[in-house]
Amino acid sequence: MNRYLEEQMFQQIMQEHSDNLLKLAFLYVKDWPAAEDIIQEVFLSFYRKFEQFEERSSLKTYLAKMTINRSKDYLKSWSYRKHMLTNTFLNPAKKGRNRVVEEDEKIEVADAVLQLPLKYREVIIYYYFEELSVLEVSQILSISDNTVKTRLRKARTLLKVRLKHHEWEVLTNE
Repeated sequence: MNRYLEEQMFQQIMQEHSDNLLKLAFLYVKDWPAAEDIIQEVFLSFYRKFEQFEERSSLKTYLAKMTINRSKDYLKSWSYRKHMLTNTFLNPAKKGRNRVVEEDEKIEVADAVLQLPLKYREVIIYYYFEELSVLEVSQILSISDNTVKTRLRKARTLLKVRLKHHEWEVLTNE
């Protein structure tokens, strides 16, 4: 394939997948600049090793797996630990949060999901936010379908506990 066509195809892939991958990286690292850096690394790596993509899974699944791996590497890195330590000392507690934002139900649910342990958070994100099937989630995470189902059930239970004290406007208007 000539170089111009490869670059056009790569541009199209970036346009199609960057938003979803950015959201996915953010849900792991909880930091937009870090998530953007991770996505740049993922696309750069994909561009360099494009020929190695064997199409055993969809491109979306392949890029998601790369994003997850980069995100997990970032969470293990010294720069992440240093960033967290700096934030702990410079921004003690976020006491003055905007009341309007706190009342937004989507923000509450997202916060509750982000508070879940990683193994539960990732299945919720894939299943509900990325709308992947249990089988696709199991392939991305390299775990069995039953493990995905068990983690989804446990994550839902944890979310119910975290969100049970919230009054949902949607339900009161029925």
